[in-house]
This record gives sequence, C-alpha cells and structure tokens, in this order.
Amino acid sequence: MSKLRPVLRYAVLLLITAIFVTPLVWMLLTSVKTYDAAQQVPPSWLPNPFSTYGYDQILNNTANPVLRWFLNSMLAATLHTLLVLVTASMAAYALARMRFRGRKVLFGLIVGTLFLPPTSLIIPNFIIAERLSWIDTLAVVIVPGAASAFGVFFLRQFFLSIPAELEEAAVLDGANQWQIFRQVLLPLSKPALATLAVLSFLTNWNDFLWPVYVLFSPERLTLPAGLGLLQGAYVTDYPVIMAGAMLASVPVLILFVFAQRHVIQGVSRSGLKG
Repeated sequence: MSKLRPVLRYAVLLLITAIFVTPLVWMLLTSVKTYDAAQQVPPSWLPNPFSTYGYDQILNNTANPVLRWFLNSMLAATLHTLLVLVTASMAAYALARMRFRGRKVLFGLIVGTLFLPPTSLIIPNFIIAERLSWIDTLAVVIVPGAASAFGVFFLRQFFLSIPAELEEAAVLDGANQWQIFRQVLLPLSKPALATLAVLSFLTNWNDFLWPVYVLFSPERLTLPAGLGLLQGAYVTDYPVIMAGAMLASVPVLILFVFAQRHVIQGVSRSGLKG
C-alpha cells in the first residue's frame, strides 16, 4: 500500500492539472479554427484546417482596436497594482507594529468591508468619480479600489510573522519608523508583496463590470470590456472571441510563471500569527 501512495498522489495531481489545463487548450485550439469549423456539431478538438482568422479579425479590425484595449489594460493594471502595494503596505505596517488607540477597531472596520458585495459600491464610486471628472478616463479604473482591504489584512498578517527583534535592533542602530518600514520590513516581505501584486493585477486585469459602467469611448476601453463588444447579438464568432481571450491570458500566465515562487512563500507565511 505504501508503494501505491506516490502513484495515487501523482495520478490525482495529473487529474487536477488536466481539469485546469483542458479549457486553456480548448481555447487555444478554437482560436486557430475557421468560423465554420468552430461551429461544427459535434465539435472537434483539432483545427481542420488551421486558420489565423480569429487573430486577423482582432488585430486588423480598426473598429475594434484590441491592441489599444490591451495596452489600456496593461497600464491600468500595472498602476493599480503599484498603488495597492503602496497604500496596503503602509496601512498594514501601522496596524501591525504601531500602538495607538482604536487600532483594533480600525482593523476590524477595514476587514468588515470585505463582506460588502462589490456591486453595492458601484453607484457611490460612480458618483465620486463623476465629481472628480474621472469618467471615461483610465484614472477611473486605476484609483478606485487602490485602498485594498484585503491587501491590508494580508500584509498585516505577514508583518506579524516577522520577529520584532529585527526592529528592536534597527532602533538601537538609530533607525526611525520610516527607515524600519522601508529598510527592514519591506525587503523581508518580498514574497507577500509579490503575492499581493499578482492578485491585484489579476483583479484589475479581469475586471469587466466597472469598466463597462465608466468607460464609453472605444479607444479608452480595457480589454475585458472591449472583448465584450466582440459578442454579437445573434451570432457568436468563437475563433475571434477565443483569440481575444488568448491575448488576455498571456500577461497573466507570464506574470504567474515569474512570481510563482514568491507567491507560494507569501501564502504559506501570511497566516502564521493573528
């Protein structure tokens, strides 16, 4: 029985991998089919014939500037991620290391906002963005949500897992609070920061509902909102939609490949202390 356990373990891992990889493979193969082949019933896995029709449509169609949407999404997701890292790390440090009246109550209020449905915030956020003249600009998909309650909670838990003796030693060397935060805690928090960066990037990159409400000009749309325009009212062009989905998935896959090691470390250490 002991010899069968590794075999069963790998069999389960292969099954789970197949469950997650199969949709990606299907999406890739469908993106290189012709329109008629993608509509075939029953569907076939392999493209016959091989075609770049879907990619030609999304890359050469001036009515739907997919590359512009892609760049908009890259800019918005990158800047949003940087803002989240700055605001969340500072707030988390204050809540984890500084002692002040109402600290626990404030942390409880921040965590409590995680239980609010995101859709309930659309109207107040829209009103605020309109008064700031951010509607139909990239700022409206970058700044709202940059004060991440999850980011504060996640980094606070990680900061609590770092021994306080390191900060005490820095104080003895004459470091102030800002120097301790920047030169001691942040370098030790690279796994947690990388994890939060990936999650924040994914959240902004995949956001569909909010950009649909606040972006109106075709050249200012982000990729998820723009790809929604490719869905026809009566006809679904699967190769075009799948080609757009493949384009949207490439940055996410690259980001996770490079940040995978840090993500695993960050998740494993973030909940050691409460």
